[in-house]
Amino acid sequence: MITLVILGIIVVLIVWAIAIYNGLIRLKNRVDEAWSDIDVQLKRRYDLIPNLVSTVKGYATHEKEVFEKVTEARTRAMGAQSAADKAQAENMLSDTLKSLFAVAEAYPDLKANQNFLELQRELTDTEDKIQASRRFYNGNVRDFNTKIQVFPNNMFAGMLGFSAREFFEAEAGEKENVKVEF
Repeated sequence: MITLVILGIIVVLIVWAIAIYNGLIRLKNRVDEAWSDIDVQLKRRYDLIPNLVSTVKGYATHEKEVFEKVTEARTRAMGAQSAADKAQAENMLSDTLKSLFAVAEAYPDLKANQNFLELQRELTDTEDKIQASRRFYNGNVRDFNTKIQVFPNNMFAGMLGFSAREFFEAEAGEKENVKVEF
């Protein structure tokens, strides 16, 4: 009888450990999926930027420094690996794009150019999708981090190699209101 009770307790503990592990794997996969969504939208933005730069270059040939900064920021963003590095590089890229649009403001013919207007719409749409992807990612990271930090999951999470993920956060300058006029 005691053997059956001990065996029953062991079975319950094994089923419980399996449930914890499967829950952690499920949340880890959601975080990975959310990160992939961010990457897809960032790739779309990276593809739009060269077209935007070349369109603006046609009108503002003497603004070489701005074009170099945008290109450099794009390259740095594409090469970033961790969430923190990626967030910092993306914030820098956003800042350089703002300066590119500020240059465009000085050229009325450019602002009326259909190609520029379409690229601007595409970029705005992409920025909205990036923002939604960041929220989705951060929500999944919150859920995953909570799951691995609460008792008794925290005892198993460390042993099984699960560690907290970083949020995709905006830098302080990104949180300020920006005045954009077109």
